[in-house]
Amino acid sequence: MASNEDPMAAWPAALRREFDANQFNPCVGHVLLSETPRVRVWSLSLQPGERLPFHRHQLDYFWTVLTDGRSRSHYHDGRVQEATYRAGDTKHLSFAAGEYMIHDLENIGDTVLAYTTVEFVESANPPLPVPDAARRQAA
Repeated sequence: MASNEDPMAAWPAALRREFDANQFNPCVGHVLLSETPRVRVWSLSLQPGERLPFHRHQLDYFWTVLTDGRSRSHYHDGRVQEATYRAGDTKHLSFAAGEYMIHDLENIGDTVLAYTTVEFVESANPPLPVPDAARRQAA
């Protein structure tokens, strides 16, 4: 691909529009379960065929998958990647100042795909503000 080509040119128009609208979406899960000055703890659960829209990672973080399953993600560099998980799989990611990753997440398996994600607020990049609608509601 030449450097002036759009890395997302092959994506459907609706997916490109969603990407454009969500470039600064801080919701890396469905529900922000807990937040302190040091960490944010997110819960994410996707039914088969369900997607988490595009969202931005710019804080250091890790995720642990709670169930076996399969996923597909579209990344801001145009890459589309599929993965297979086993319950307990964990991945740690770090971002230097100015670095980030934007992607979506689709459950392409036939079981619920569930994760816990922990973001480290004290990272090289500032945390994005989380909308109240993403926060766990008090009982």
